[in-house]
Amino acid sequence: MDKIQKKLFKSLPADALSSVAAIIVGLFAGFVILLLSNPSQAPGGFWAILSGGFSDMKSLGQVLYFATPIIMTGLSVGFCSKTGLFNIGASGQFIVGGYMAILVGVKCAFLPGALHWIAALLAAVAAGALWGAVPGLLKAYCNVNEVIACIMMNYIGMYFVNYIVTLTVFDSTQNRSQTPAASAIIPKMGMDLVFRDGNNISSANSGFFLAALAAIVIYIILEKTVFGYELKACGFNTDAARYAGINERRGVVYSMLIAGALSGLGGALLYLAGSGNGITVVDTLAAEGFNGIPVALLGLNNPIGIIFAGLFISYLTVGGFNMQLFNFAPQVIEIIISIIIYFSAFALLLKGIIQNIAKRGGGKK
Repeated sequence: MDKIQKKLFKSLPADALSSVAAIIVGLFAGFVILLLSNPSQAPGGFWAILSGGFSDMKSLGQVLYFATPIIMTGLSVGFCSKTGLFNIGASGQFIVGGYMAILVGVKCAFLPGALHWIAALLAAVAAGALWGAVPGLLKAYCNVNEVIACIMMNYIGMYFVNYIVTLTVFDSTQNRSQTPAASAIIPKMGMDLVFRDGNNISSANSGFFLAALAAIVIYIILEKTVFGYELKACGFNTDAARYAGINERRGVVYSMLIAGALSGLGGALLYLAGSGNGITVVDTLAAEGFNGIPVALLGLNNPIGIIFAGLFISYLTVGGFNMQLFNFAPQVIEIIISIIIYFSAFALLLKGIIQNIAKRGGGKK
């Protein structure tokens, strides 16, 4: 038995085991809630959650569509966490980036072909980076806590976008932003032909591949470059980094700037997906920014892990739509996801426990 335990913990990284354990515990708690609310329909409702994302090709495409923006905001939060910062401002960066993407998409229809949607994405990246750099500068040069600065920037971004939308790209009939020109929509790359159920076409597009590519780039930056090493060094120990000749202030600013750019790109990938989604003028922060926090937690701040965490949360969301067939309110899935998110916060604790078990197993002869 000891040999089996030893092989298990050697073959599976502690990171992966801790996240899987958090998911299992969260799903079990969700099933208990279903049993308490409607015992007779609980098994069917729970199965709908687990299998809904694979019920047809359209549902699978919707998983990719919903996962794209939260992967980007998860990368934003996870990147900052790797560098010793907590980016709770992804919501503001997301909506500012999304607005700039829509603005370019509506007002710059004269741009030819692919240049239009590329320009819209670049504008979103620049706007998100600028919004993220403000808390970074305040942190680096005025010693303002980045959490407080990010929260303030969230609300400034929300109200600013609400105001500027009404002045520039407002559709009064729907109380939201106008629809970008067709040339600004991100290419489908044939995904509309694959992920469909008859005439019902999913919203999947190449934005998911851009999100996956962004995750790979961030992984390479953090793990394979001197620049990434310096950023992480500033996060682990600012004094030691300064002693080693690293400019810690510049590191803080760069970290928040890159995080903002990632969130801004996430906003663009959502609003340029061609799904009819737009910025509604309401006093509500963008949920995608906050959903990135649990995605980063569940992925343990690893860029590759964040891809799978985003897909998992999206899969549950899509599967939850089918729960109404078993007389469950659609809000139940939000409760279940919240429970899983809550337990994902213990992933780091579980990681430590698993590593201790592995060490004890490895010490036995």
